[in-house]
Amino acid sequence: MPTLTRLDSAQPDFQARLARLLQFDDATDAAIEQTVAAILADVKRRGDAAVLEYTARFDRLPATSVASLELGRVELEAALDALPADTRAALEAAAGRVRRYHDKQVQGSWRYTEDDGTVLGQQVTPLDRVGLYVPGGKAAYPSSVLMNAIPAKVAGVGELIMVVPTPGGEKNPLVLAAAAIAGVDRVFTLGGAQAVAALAYGTETVPQVDKIVGPGNAYVAAAKRRVFGTVGIDMIAGPSEILVIADGTTPAEWVAMDLFSQAEHDELAQSILLSPDAAYLDAVAAAIDRLIDGMPRRDVIRTALTNRGALIKTRDLDEAAAISNHIAPEHLEVSTADPEALLPKLRHAGAIFLGRHTCEALGDYCAGPNHVLPTSRTARFSSPLGVYDFQKRTSLIHVSPAGAQTLGKIAATLAYGEGLQAHARSAEYRLTHR
Repeated sequence: MPTLTRLDSAQPDFQARLARLLQFDDATDAAIEQTVAAILADVKRRGDAAVLEYTARFDRLPATSVASLELGRVELEAALDALPADTRAALEAAAGRVRRYHDKQVQGSWRYTEDDGTVLGQQVTPLDRVGLYVPGGKAAYPSSVLMNAIPAKVAGVGELIMVVPTPGGEKNPLVLAAAAIAGVDRVFTLGGAQAVAALAYGTETVPQVDKIVGPGNAYVAAAKRRVFGTVGIDMIAGPSEILVIADGTTPAEWVAMDLFSQAEHDELAQSILLSPDAAYLDAVAAAIDRLIDGMPRRDVIRTALTNRGALIKTRDLDEAAAISNHIAPEHLEVSTADPEALLPKLRHAGAIFLGRHTCEALGDYCAGPNHVLPTSRTARFSSPLGVYDFQKRTSLIHVSPAGAQTLGKIAATLAYGEGLQAHARSAEYRLTHR
């Protein structure tokens, strides 16, 4: 059985123990960095030829051209048509909900006119081309396709190019079906750092994109980090996290399974329960012991809970909210009788799930909000992936002749103060007495 860390906020060493629990070393392995740097440089230099070599080596997928690794729209639609009816219905229902939610996020251009006729504003435009990385093979997640592709299409991105590895030629039909539903424009069966390089730099066949989004392994994460600046990226995500604030009114088995839902991702995932009710913490611990052996991924869950899980007793729910704000979890469940009462006190979380019936798993698949969320305490300053990540904002300035008289004097005074005479003279040329 997992041995979860038990903490009490009243303990004198609580803060130190909490800090150790939250500590996560996200430093990339030096060998991975070296390998990724070499792959990126090679693809940048040799283009398609390098991509083909790495695809044959790492994915056991020999090909004579990168063009032959592109999947046509017909194959995507065929994958969708071949799905069992209930699976297709679920995928389409989830896509519809995700699209409806993200429709609300679209930002429009705006402007206003000052008294002297000067017009100021902001022009909002979609990105021209975006690359979407999707893990492939057996570890494939069609939900990630929906969550990354749909906001891009809602934003009006001109072209969305998906790359997905197919080790040994193994294609995941759910991923291809999700791409068809989400409206992905082009799909290449490429993966790893070489796919990120192809998207970032462009090759003879794969066009250069403006931004790369989507999850991947350590090599993909390292590659995205290195190409940032050449292209934009969504984020560098750490292990999955869930924090539950509970008052003891939710069945212990429900909360235990909610903790499992993140722990089953991988051994580094973090699951934390905060409650002022010590007896309830005991009940959840007992439920964990009862339920864990029935979970197919019990070994992963057990390791994650033992190494990074915790049951924490707080003085009250207000203190639980304060501790949660410090942790800034990726997923925050407020499993209390009156979750809305606690909401104004919760400032930092990737997504907040309110009420006993709102399990985090619903957010992963079909509630509507995006499941690409900030991790590793970055929710203190970061937001979920959304339509705004696929739009850019450009300032608009149209100064009237009258406005130039006022602004020119202000700008010239400040420019002279900074020792930038050309700036000052440029503004002064617009003054009527010049």
